[in-house]
Amino acid sequence: MANQIFNTVFKVTHAGGSGSCFYLKKYGLFVTNYHVVEGFRQVAVRDNDKNCYPASVMLVNPSLDVALLSVEGDFSALPDVALFNGEQTTIGQRINVAGYPFGMPFTVTEGTVSSPKQLVDNNYLIQTDAAVNPGNSGGPMFNENGEVVAITVSKFTNADNMGFGIPVASLKKALEQVGNIESGKFAVQCPSCEELIFDREEYCPSCGEKLAEDTFHEYQLTGLAAWCEEAIGAMGIDPVLARAGNESWNFHRGSAEIRMFVWNRNYLFATSPICMLPKKELEPVLAYLLGNNVAPYRFGLDGSQIYLFYRTHMSDAMGEFSDQVKTNFTNLALRADELDNYLVENFGCEFSEYSKKE
Repeated sequence: MANQIFNTVFKVTHAGGSGSCFYLKKYGLFVTNYHVVEGFRQVAVRDNDKNCYPASVMLVNPSLDVALLSVEGDFSALPDVALFNGEQTTIGQRINVAGYPFGMPFTVTEGTVSSPKQLVDNNYLIQTDAAVNPGNSGGPMFNENGEVVAITVSKFTNADNMGFGIPVASLKKALEQVGNIESGKFAVQCPSCEELIFDREEYCPSCGEKLAEDTFHEYQLTGLAAWCEEAIGAMGIDPVLARAGNESWNFHRGSAEIRMFVWNRNYLFATSPICMLPKKELEPVLAYLLGNNVAPYRFGLDGSQIYLFYRTHMSDAMGEFSDQVKTNFTNLALRADELDNYLVENFGCEFSEYSKKE
């Protein structure tokens, strides 16, 4: 069961942050929470090998906090995970929570069902004492048979030993409707009659239920974010796949990981953890790092980690030097992808743990 969990649970990322999701092979769709993707129609999902895939938000049910994602990629090799068919879980039943807490690498925590039917915000949820943190939202809760019993949802961030899950019965209400959605379409499921709504509406056309005001809202990039994404696009990277939070991007160009972010509202950084210092014969590589001119970039060291980085003031990025600064950011990714290989081949350095194996 552990391998199934590991292989089917992915991270969801976009400009608003990150969460978790899981793959249902029977439907060819990924499942997550509505609040994880709220305001976004295009997001990215990442596996545990640092591969990133474009995803479209296909269906959302805000009242149930459920969303379904259509993801571009071949996932036929992933195992088939079953949905729990019982009426409900039982108190004391063992349960596993899988996901990416706080955006960290994949984890699985174990606990028991504290309450199989806890009323929270007008919905009945499964309560567990398994560790649940922000970032776990949208991931699966598994029982001992490897069946998904719930979608993890973080309700009380300051509560200890208290996590919640949306029972799969609620998920099935959304899955029953996927055959009625055309490819590339976005649909909202009415919280009352469960009919699908495809166009911006204030009230459900079928039953008249008033819809939440932000149901059809779409996230808009800031001017700075649009500028940064132009630079990322020039690297040959889909900017949507690179988004890792508000005005923050994380992606790979070849083997090198690239991080772009705004710091203190005054500076824009691009940095790449390219290599680790060799365990012996440090003098040649240190002499190279100190004596080699890589302007406009610089080398940095944090312990044994070698960085290549570039920093500019916001006034330069958005001012008269904008085009040159944008080119510098684009070229940093290319330079980092060259330098990590050079340092490994010529000085015995090791690839960073953040590097992507090619």
